[in-house]
Amino acid sequence: MKRNEFVRLTGLLGAGSLLSPAALWSNDLPTKFPEVRVAAGKRKFASSAVEKAIEAFDKKVTNRELAWLFQNCFPNTLDTTVDFEMIDGRPDTYVITGDIDAMWLRDSTAQVWPYLSLVKEDPKLQQLIAGVINRQAKNILLDPYANAFYKDPAQVSEWKDDATDMKPGIHERKWEIDSLCYPVRLAYHYWKETGDTAVFDAQWKKAGGLIVKTFREQQRKTSKGPYKFERKTSWATDGVPLGGYGYPAKPVGLIHSMFRPSDDATIFPFLIPSNFFAVVSLQQLAEIAGKVYRDDAMAAECSAFAKEVQAALQQYAVVTHPQFGKVYAFEVNAYGSFNLMDDANVPSLLSLPYLGAIKNTDPVYINTRKLLLSSYNPFFFKGKAGEGIGGPHAGTDLIWPLSIIIRALTSNNDAEIRKCIQNLQRSHAGTGFMHETFHKDDAAKFTRSWFAWANTIFGELLYKTFLHKPHLLT
Repeated sequence: MKRNEFVRLTGLLGAGSLLSPAALWSNDLPTKFPEVRVAAGKRKFASSAVEKAIEAFDKKVTNRELAWLFQNCFPNTLDTTVDFEMIDGRPDTYVITGDIDAMWLRDSTAQVWPYLSLVKEDPKLQQLIAGVINRQAKNILLDPYANAFYKDPAQVSEWKDDATDMKPGIHERKWEIDSLCYPVRLAYHYWKETGDTAVFDAQWKKAGGLIVKTFREQQRKTSKGPYKFERKTSWATDGVPLGGYGYPAKPVGLIHSMFRPSDDATIFPFLIPSNFFAVVSLQQLAEIAGKVYRDDAMAAECSAFAKEVQAALQQYAVVTHPQFGKVYAFEVNAYGSFNLMDDANVPSLLSLPYLGAIKNTDPVYINTRKLLLSSYNPFFFKGKAGEGIGGPHAGTDLIWPLSIIIRALTSNNDAEIRKCIQNLQRSHAGTGFMHETFHKDDAAKFTRSWFAWANTIFGELLYKTFLHKPHLLT
């Protein structure tokens, strides 16, 4: 199906004028569901392992709507967003987010992450992911403070007039800690999954060193550092106050982040979920440096840096809530001010176990989770269409499917996981795909009909449930 035909179809479905809900969502026959996946001949990349997973899911899962959704969503990144080629004998993979033709360091990792467990079965898929790792290293070396890049290094961004050090090849230059964590996460787990160290060439090592240097600069122990950002806009979340450096924070070892993974500006610059993520990344860098590069000095530096940030988190990340007790704050400034909320984008407080930062049995996390999934989180929304966490990026009353997926992926409770999957199953508004957001009272009111991260991570949830808790998919 062509892109314009898909958009037209989803619009009709959202308006409820194509098929009746009873006809479309019955579980009797798979033919009740429209063909919305891109035709085989027009897909960007084909993976035998992914197709095998889809076939197994379809064969064994009796809930035909979930089988249809898995078939559409799990391969969506491969079907629609990847551009693979060999450059100088090495794989190179450019990954767009969907309806935006730019490669985010965060999204590109998150989009291919669900396929890592399948690479041993599919050498082509392994090569594709190696290409993502190589491309990410190139992007970091172009600018470690940028969050999104173009394939063409000469392309000039629509944001070229931002008051920051913009360069050709950069789509946007919003400094977000997680932008440098995600490439480490992907490369580290790729190595652990495959044993392949070819991606850890001199370019990747240089990028790894630049990640550490950038984190150090953004501790801002002796100066504000080289990064600032201002934009002429009416959106408060798109600009950084006080000359582009943000509100003051006490230099205690935590790392400043001017933006959240939503690409919205932080209020207090010590973004706690992202600092937790940085600890994990520094630990992974230490292991890569020691075991792959045999660089003991780099390994020791990364390990010590991780311990420093971890110690600062223990001292400044936990606050006391009158209803929930000790919880993790979302943002702090280390002067005593803090922000209690969560945002759907990952890293979030809810997602910390998913990222390997803490256990979901951690008592403070358990208290925090209760807060986040309650009315005490100003961005937790509950209505006729479902419940979940949103964020300022899209606005109030809009739930991100991403938050519901993460809730399920970080839960040990079968009833909660089942409830999340059922909520997601109801939220696609007849399109067969996940979206950026949907309105809490009407899932047909959604944003971004082509958002590959949400599609593929939903596939990850369904596949993990299929492998480990298949009884929840009935």
